[in-house]
Amino acid sequence: MGTAQTVHKRARSTAKRWSFRPGWVTLVLVGVPFLFISDLPLTYQFVPLVASAIVLGMPHGAVDHLLLPRERGEGLSRDWMVFVGLIYLVFGVLYTLVWFVSPVGAFVFFILLTWFHWGQGELYPLVELVGAEYVRGRMQQILTVLARGGAPMLVPLIAFPEQYEFVATSLIGLFDAGAAAALSPVFEPTSRLLVAVLYGSLVGSTIISGYLQTDKRGPWMVDASELLLLTGFFLVVPPILAIGVYFCFWHSVRHIVSTTLLHDGSVHSFTTGQSTRVVTQFIRDAAPLTAVALSFMTLLYLLVPQTPTGLADLVALYLVLIAVLTLPHVVIVTILDRRQKIL
Repeated sequence: MGTAQTVHKRARSTAKRWSFRPGWVTLVLVGVPFLFISDLPLTYQFVPLVASAIVLGMPHGAVDHLLLPRERGEGLSRDWMVFVGLIYLVFGVLYTLVWFVSPVGAFVFFILLTWFHWGQGELYPLVELVGAEYVRGRMQQILTVLARGGAPMLVPLIAFPEQYEFVATSLIGLFDAGAAAALSPVFEPTSRLLVAVLYGSLVGSTIISGYLQTDKRGPWMVDASELLLLTGFFLVVPPILAIGVYFCFWHSVRHIVSTTLLHDGSVHSFTTGQSTRVVTQFIRDAAPLTAVALSFMTLLYLLVPQTPTGLADLVALYLVLIAVLTLPHVVIVTILDRRQKIL
């Protein structure tokens, strides 16, 4: 085995630990107490979401301008900045306009987009770090994306419809105070039962299909166990808290670690056991555009028809900002996944 391959293998081994262990530990530590307690004041539930503005959440997308050139072995150039900037400008502005014109449609699209993206974000770690090669198959990819992305997007609707409706009303209400009533049928028992059947079928199909497609039980066990862990977590933890924890310590961490493997310096640091250098490099890369992104929250604050007046409204405004930034982020990540033959 050549030196380059040895370095790459060691880096991936370290990256695997960083990708998976924080999420596993955090979800268990947060989830277990809710087997014994029924609720937590809303103010405390907001903490992970608020923290995500500068800790892991928002920053994980603030390195998008570096991903494609690094994947191609190039340095950041003006052309790349223009290319990524145009993607953010076009998709971000268009989606922002949708929030003003049709906030209910914009919210539904946000749920569907996040469902896809959070499922999509599971493919690289499973295939490249765990070695679940069966996930490369198109049908298994579709099942994995739908089931894993469905855990944070569908399970809270089943288990916590009141909070789900509260979030929908808060976001939509910034643009049209009464429009969220159009979504009321979604939160009725019959609708939630249908969602439960759909999600249960997705989970069962994903696990069984994976089992039948591979003889390597190790990767399959990780895949199946994680899907069950995610399902259990979102069944017992109130969704505002659960989404904030998942966003920071599961989705964002996995994306950040996978992108560090595109950077030669970070790969070398992983290989030599200098992981703190990887963290420092990421902070340096993400800080400028994190600050720029957060500055747009002030603009949104001034533009929304209903001026935010409390913590819940400000968190709702932040989630609208996340929604607007997620669409171009998904475009960049999808291009990257295609180039890496993940999708």
